[in-house]
Amino acid sequence: QLQLVESGGGLVQAGGSLRLSCAASGVILSINAMGWYRQAPGKQRELVATITRGDSTNYADSVKGRFTISRDNAKNTVYLQMNSLKPEDTATYYCNAGTVIQGSYYSRNYWGKGTLVTVSS
Repeated sequence: QLQLVESGGGLVQAGGSLRLSCAASGVILSINAMGWYRQAPGKQRELVATITRGDSTNYADSVKGRFTISRDNAKNTVYLQMNSLKPEDTATYYCNAGTVIQGSYYSRNYWGKGTLVTVSS
C-alpha cells in the first residue's frame, strides 16, 4: 500500500514563497508519476503540477513560471516550490500518485490528506 503525507502549508503574504513536501511510503509498481492538486473552497480540485520517474514535468497555465515540482528519490519525497504567490493560490494542496500515459496524467486513488496554503493580500 502507498501512503502520502503532505507538509509545508501555511499563511504567507502575496508575493511570498512556500515549499510543500510529500513524503511517500510503500511501493506500487504501476505508479510512474506524482502530482500536486489543489482545491479552493467551493471549487473543483484541479491539477497543478506533475512529475514523472524520468523527471519530466508539467504545469497548469495558472502556475507556470511560479511553481516548480521536483523529487528526491533517496528520500521518497516530492516537492512543490511555490514562488510569487497570489491570493488566488489559496487552497488545500494534495499530493497524488498516478500514471502518465502518452503524456497525460491519470490520478490513481492514492492521496494525502492535504496541506492548507493561505495567501493574504
